[in-house]
Amino acid sequence: MDSSEAAFNQRYSNLFGVLNINKPAGVTSRHVVNKVCGIAPRKTKVGHCGTLDPLATGVLIVCVGPATRLIQFGQFAEKRYEGTFRFGLTSDTEDISGKVEVIDGPTLTAADVEKVLPEFTGTINQLPPSFSALRVNGKRAYELARKGEEVPLEPRPIEIHEIELTGFSWPDFRLSIRCGSGTYVRSLGRDIALRLGTHAVMTELTRTGIGQQNLDNAIELDALSRETIHGQFLPGQCLIGDMPRTLIEDEEIMSLSDGQPVERKYPGGAAAQGEIAGIDRQDRLIAILQPWRYDYFTPRLNFSKYWKNLSASSS
Repeated sequence: MDSSEAAFNQRYSNLFGVLNINKPAGVTSRHVVNKVCGIAPRKTKVGHCGTLDPLATGVLIVCVGPATRLIQFGQFAEKRYEGTFRFGLTSDTEDISGKVEVIDGPTLTAADVEKVLPEFTGTINQLPPSFSALRVNGKRAYELARKGEEVPLEPRPIEIHEIELTGFSWPDFRLSIRCGSGTYVRSLGRDIALRLGTHAVMTELTRTGIGQQNLDNAIELDALSRETIHGQFLPGQCLIGDMPRTLIEDEEIMSLSDGQPVERKYPGGAAAQGEIAGIDRQDRLIAILQPWRYDYFTPRLNFSKYWKNLSASSS
């Protein structure tokens, strides 16, 4: 380890934050995580809030340091996509990157597509693609599919909040989608085509948002470096949506760091009925608090010790 790397590791040994990265096409989500790992100090935890296939571009939320404990919020947040599909093709991967075959089928119109889209809104059952990261008997589904083995997947419920036809030029069509977690957009295109008596594969996909994070404020992967990463971090609370907030004073940070509860009325005066986010006067996420008893809340996710130690090391 050279002196510059040692100095960086010492200065930024306690990274904590969220990165909204615009994943480029042709690389895996793991590649993006590996790049952040290579920038961050050694042994820093890094993870993402939901895989994008190599073909896809767009929002990939990467959590760094203790913020990896917030990944669960990003995973279950609403997702937004723009996807392009081509009729008359089928593929083992359900997108253009797989083994593609030309299939005869009817010539369709935009009106044909729009007519069936209401059937694909709300809670629907979707069969995941064989080439996916789902686990089957302890192995990734794509590992079995690559070997030509049977992949015993079952349909599962997903939530499509909104789906809109935003472009049509035979044989291609484009959809804008708002959906819940666990949705495979390429499989959605597959099922729409099957409903219309034909086949289709996905040719392009862009994730335009996760929760409150959008593509418009995503950073380019090439823009990340040791010199820039600290200034690119979003605060942890960017992942928790509309969760009620409460102000945490300095003395309460000390109590929370020892695992002690804090006394609070539920925000808005309602009876304690859910989690609240504890934010200090520096706009830092101190803890995700859960109701305990009476008017007391205990930390479910506790970052107070991190901030306490950071303050001690910088003083």
